[in-house]
Amino acid sequence: MLGGMAEEHHYLVGLDLTGRRVVVIGGGTVAQRRLPRLVRAGAAVELISPSTTPAVGAMADAGEFVWHRRRYAEGDLDGAWYALACTDDPAVNAAVCAEAERARVFCVRADAGIEGSAVTPASGEHEGLLVGVLSGGAFRRSAAVRDGLLDALRSGAVPDSVPQGAEQGHALGHPAGVALVGGGPGDPELITVRGRRLLARADVVVADRLAPRELLDELPPQVEVVDAAKIPYGRAASQDVINHTLIEHARAGRFVVRLKGGDPYVFGRGFEELLACVQAGVPVTVVPGITSPFAVPAVAGVPVTHRGVAHEVVVVSGHLPPGHEDSLVDWEALGRLRGTLVLMMGVQRLAEFADALLDAGRPADTPVAVIQDGTMRNQRVLRSTLKAIAADAADAGITPPAITVIGPVVSLTPDTP
Repeated sequence: MLGGMAEEHHYLVGLDLTGRRVVVIGGGTVAQRRLPRLVRAGAAVELISPSTTPAVGAMADAGEFVWHRRRYAEGDLDGAWYALACTDDPAVNAAVCAEAERARVFCVRADAGIEGSAVTPASGEHEGLLVGVLSGGAFRRSAAVRDGLLDALRSGAVPDSVPQGAEQGHALGHPAGVALVGGGPGDPELITVRGRRLLARADVVVADRLAPRELLDELPPQVEVVDAAKIPYGRAASQDVINHTLIEHARAGRFVVRLKGGDPYVFGRGFEELLACVQAGVPVTVVPGITSPFAVPAVAGVPVTHRGVAHEVVVVSGHLPPGHEDSLVDWEALGRLRGTLVLMMGVQRLAEFADALLDAGRPADTPVAVIQDGTMRNQRVLRSTLKAIAADAADAGITPPAITVIGPVVSLTPDTP
């Protein structure tokens, strides 16, 4: 869709970047918005930046793109098909665009869109349909139209398919406060309709690493994105700092969306954030999300309950190891259960958890599945037994985030009577 024809000089086009070199200069929040969609498009992304946000760094550590930990230098665009200048230094961005012009490489300049040879449209997805809107460099107008179109598509007010037999044709504001939005297990299509609507109306988004990151690319540039990535056993934003951030922005008259992975109240510290806001007199809205301990196994083909097989399911945090004095988990009781046990945040100490269950009487041949990056394009599923799962997971190179399902339901297949 192309608007503002009297002053618009861009030609809206879709690029096939699969396997083609795309260079991103700068590793801040602008790159954090753009990278997920580039990676999802199959681009061979190379990031050049001496530092990144925690979420961008985690993507690099996971091998989703190549990170050159240095400053931009002349010649970095050699062989590139597309480039994005996303630093906070206008001089560097200008130099990147100048090199791109000489090399005939289309380049987006994030800090001054009309000075690049390409612009990023306000875009979003609905049921495999990519919607892009340009309006003469007026991104707020483009984003407002984009949001209206997506809302209309999701509500059914606008059809998203061609009727059989027919030929194919051609942010609203929100009161100040905080919304704790469960983003679902990772796939951006699994956020709730209400969660997506509130996200489109946010002035500030405080996002976890496990929140559906592609949705950040749909935000207009004036929306402030705060990276609250919590990486297991690594860098982490203090919960007190997160609470303070939510409260201060809301008190300043902004609508803040706390975008979390899964459901805010399932090992997401959502109730801690709600209490902090309530005590500060800040209005809070809670939007439940599809929780990963049930959704991830389902997508991987593992039902956590099944008639005649499992009539109980227990979700356990693996943050603390068995025997830890601060742990509230009764591992001996869990070992006596015969239903389904779903273990979250347990990859690093999987051997300890398995040994605790074995010592408590859980059979050694109990089926186990570990699902890494559940619901995402790079999802991996490892099936084993309780006795062998720790060694098998180590051999397979399983890393967080991952969900571990323990119990007879893991052995079920679509052919099960």
